[in-house]
Amino acid sequence: MQHDAPERQSAANHQRFQHTAVLPEAVLAALAPRPGGRYIDGTVGGGGHAAALLAAAQPGGRLLGIDADPAALSAAEARLRAGGLPPMSYTLHHGRFGDMGAIAGQYGFGPVDGILLDLGVSSHQLDTPERGFSFASDGPLDMRLDPTRGPTAADLVNGLEEEALADLIYRYGEERASRRIARLIVAQRARAPITRTTELAAVVARAIGRGGRERIHPATRTFQALRIAVNGELEQLEAALPQAVELLGPGGRLAVISFHSLEDRIVKLYFRAESGYGGSANPRPPRLAIVTKKPIEASPAERQANPRARSARLRVAERLPLASDGSQPGGGV
Repeated sequence: MQHDAPERQSAANHQRFQHTAVLPEAVLAALAPRPGGRYIDGTVGGGGHAAALLAAAQPGGRLLGIDADPAALSAAEARLRAGGLPPMSYTLHHGRFGDMGAIAGQYGFGPVDGILLDLGVSSHQLDTPERGFSFASDGPLDMRLDPTRGPTAADLVNGLEEEALADLIYRYGEERASRRIARLIVAQRARAPITRTTELAAVVARAIGRGGRERIHPATRTFQALRIAVNGELEQLEAALPQAVELLGPGGRLAVISFHSLEDRIVKLYFRAESGYGGSANPRPPRLAIVTKKPIEASPAERQANPRARSARLRVAERLPLASDGSQPGGGV
């Protein structure tokens, strides 16, 4: 096994990285791993999907796992090792899935038979206060998937102009009260910087209150917006999708699990454009056939066992083979 990652965290931290993979059976059915196949898990997380894919691809299968979080990579390595998988069958790389083309090229990994992108954050990241993703407990206002690079959520909250902050909260959080929230944040930070998750949550709650029929915490959409912005999540997804198509061999499949409407919309529209769906304006011949007419969702049993699965949406597309003249045949649904 090759491993390109920062220094390992403590064994205790590895053991604390607990995350239940969502839609595991659906992912295996969608990618249909075969012995000797090559697969990329662009967001390997704790390694749940990766271990199942690689096990099904034995003997001879290989997997490239990518993640921005060094703790996730260490947990994935431990899980793959514990599964008794051949050490030389997997490579784990510390990086962003939006760079998967260059990363795969670095290892001579391609063409591949399947690619998985499980978007968003893990249960472990949400439940670890020091990562700053959640308002459920007090922690530093960080929210970086990769704690080794980039600005934190606190940097954005305390550094952006009011209009830019309001635009960010509206665009990525679809928060209708974004102007009022930004106005109160700016007033609060003028007295003292906002550096803790509970501080920000309290400011947002004061800005929009808890009235009406809203069932979620008033800070939910603001925290989502900041997390997406800090990690460039939508930009990473938009960059990754065309790279994935280029990496897939004929008949190879791309499976994407999204957790909110902004991600799902990007995936749906990209799949449609690349399949020629509805007379797409894409000047290229179709390169994908859409496998899932509607996104696959978790069963009631999985939703009960794993609440994170409630908002999961899985979309799958298949790389079309080249025609005999080198062009792409028509496809899509």
